[in-house]
Amino acid sequence: MTTTTAEGGPGLPQERRLVTQIPGPRSRELFARKQAAVPPGIGTTLPVFVTHAGGGVVVDADGNSLIDFGSGIAVTSVGNAAPRVVERVRRQAGEFTHTCFMVTPYESYVTVCEKLNALTPGDHEKRTFLVNSGAEAVENAVKVARSATGRQAVVVFDHGYHGRTLLTMTLTAKNMPYKQGFGPFAPEVYRVPLAYPYRWPTGPEHCAEEAAEQAIDMISKQVGAANVAAVVIEPIAGEGGFIVPARGFLPRILEFCKANGIVFIADEVQTGFARTGSLFACEDEGLVPDIITTAKGIAGGLPLAAVTGRADLLDAVHVGGLGGTYGGNPLACEAALGVLETIEAEDLVGKAARIGEIMLPRLRSLQERFEIIGDVRGRGAMTAIELVTPGTKDPHPTAAAEIAKRCHAEGLVVLTAGTYGNVLRFLPPLVMPEHLLEEGLGILEKAVSEL
Repeated sequence: MTTTTAEGGPGLPQERRLVTQIPGPRSRELFARKQAAVPPGIGTTLPVFVTHAGGGVVVDADGNSLIDFGSGIAVTSVGNAAPRVVERVRRQAGEFTHTCFMVTPYESYVTVCEKLNALTPGDHEKRTFLVNSGAEAVENAVKVARSATGRQAVVVFDHGYHGRTLLTMTLTAKNMPYKQGFGPFAPEVYRVPLAYPYRWPTGPEHCAEEAAEQAIDMISKQVGAANVAAVVIEPIAGEGGFIVPARGFLPRILEFCKANGIVFIADEVQTGFARTGSLFACEDEGLVPDIITTAKGIAGGLPLAAVTGRADLLDAVHVGGLGGTYGGNPLACEAALGVLETIEAEDLVGKAARIGEIMLPRLRSLQERFEIIGDVRGRGAMTAIELVTPGTKDPHPTAAAEIAKRCHAEGLVVLTAGTYGNVLRFLPPLVMPEHLLEEGLGILEKAVSEL
């Protein structure tokens, strides 16, 4: 048995341990209470109620210890109770929990902004402000772009996901469950093709060039480049199925934006903070966005998000035009500083790359053995398999759901995703011990082979 004195509290065993069926009786009891108190619109992937978590495991109310390939959807990258995060939050909670930065400010907010200005791509002068969630960050980024350019149109891409507010729900591509029944939607939002190599009609070798040409042609003819305030894109499409755009596509879109005065907004809510083997995913192709939005992994589980961008853009907004009561809460700011310290001290960028070096070959080996796996993709600790009907590229969401169910029963937390619901995505904590990573992959392999 391996234990940890770092993430998850002293001595939390880093092992898979099943003492009841999944979910166990105590979790089922708690889930019944959830159903009576919480609306069904708040779904649950795996109804085990957690009492402890850290490193690479979550421990439930029945004493089961599960391997975590979800990280709270890429949130707990540094662990669920990383000591630098815990200590900073504990100390701050004893001093004050809130004043509202817009009323009486505090240093930690400024420090977080300074660090993001320094760490995000590009050596130009930047500004950062803090909000509560990824959706709020994206919505504010669009506000900034519209204010700075005097334009209104916003361009987004097939398979994109940007949030659940009215505007970000409009920006999101997938109807069910994110948009169904919630219209009418925000105006002046236009959608163009994404370079999706596996499903590009003429093959992956033509994907980047043809997708960029189509997207630019649609923007130019249907919207008018002079009317576009911003292009918003995820460097790797998250909820859309961990789609890594064909290499060359993103630089071409950025080039078009620069030539036409369009603000290029990189939504790094899911990909940021070392997840993909670089601090930010857009660094892989040397992209320097005008604005970058971050959240999820930024604060180790506390609600925090950020908008970072060119100083001339963010300075264009009038005083009072940006903000929010809880934005940059002092506890969350201290947590973010602890996260950044942990990433640097423990080389989590390198560890994310190492996770990819372990996972991707194993997943590709599975693909060679089982026709049901149509595609393997991802970077670093953000990987996925796409399930299809053997012999075709027809999406197979039933297979994805069944494999996930079998993994859950064996004590492995996995998540589904994808526009067609046929993708299994893997987001292990960057601090996960390699023996758990290997064991989790073995459980996945067993589930696929049995199916």
